[in-house]
Amino acid sequence: MIELIIDQRKRSIGSFQVGRVLPFGRRRMVGPFIFFDHMGPVFLSKDQARAADVLPHPHIGLSTVTYLFEGEIMHRDSTGVEQAIRPGEMNWMTAGSGITHSERFEKARREGGPIHAIQSWVALPVGKEETTPEFAHHEGADLPVHSDNGVWLRLLAGEAFGLRSAVKAHSTLFYAHIELSPGARIALPRELGERAMFVVAGLVEAGGRVIIATQMAVFDGTADAVVQATESSVLMLLGGAPVGERFIEWNFVSSSRERITQAKADWRAGRMKLPDLDNAEFIPLPSDPLKSAEAMS
Repeated sequence: MIELIIDQRKRSIGSFQVGRVLPFGRRRMVGPFIFFDHMGPVFLSKDQARAADVLPHPHIGLSTVTYLFEGEIMHRDSTGVEQAIRPGEMNWMTAGSGITHSERFEKARREGGPIHAIQSWVALPVGKEETTPEFAHHEGADLPVHSDNGVWLRLLAGEAFGLRSAVKAHSTLFYAHIELSPGARIALPRELGERAMFVVAGLVEAGGRVIIATQMAVFDGTADAVVQATESSVLMLLGGAPVGERFIEWNFVSSSRERITQAKADWRAGRMKLPDLDNAEFIPLPSDPLKSAEAMS
């Protein structure tokens, strides 16, 4: 029933540490999900917040998905969007042929405060990898909620559990935030392809195994996958139809190595537009010397 349990590994994003789950050596993707980071929970003081900002950087071939439990993040991108994301809301940015964006902790910079979030990447299917970049912010009725028998859930993307999200996804997938009371159970959809569960907080059992906070359980096949909480627990459920092999390098995802090489060259040469409202600094391509913003314009 459970194919693999993955522990999150600490990774540094600037001065900010995250728990990286995907990609993993023995399991690079779950359905179209190719990247999964757990941010926090952490309290950012005013002194820390500026250093934690994620400066403008590029993406191709994927959608970035940011969902917040606590705090606030300010998003700005090269399509001209400026959008704060708050708890219970989700940003879905489709990079397609190429986009740049920044993520800044401006509220924490002013006041200090907590940050707790999940950021995942969804690989675009072949034929849609070069789609026009776009950004969508979702909250409220876009992300339908249901509660019953000790199970509370918010469907973030896809169609599952009798609900349908308003999010525009480019492939068959599901993504949900779940909260379970002690003893409550939930079954993962089995008709939507590959499936996994990440335990944000708490303790659950599935298939006779215990999964603790900050672990991801990947389920095999299409057999029943039922999760039961042994204490109050918060989960993320995710999965969908596989999209085929993908290459990933830095912030670029593609079915073609040559396309990634081109994206790296474009970023190095300054051919990718910086966010309209955040273009004074950027993250250079790894191993490249730090350049001035003027050199990128």
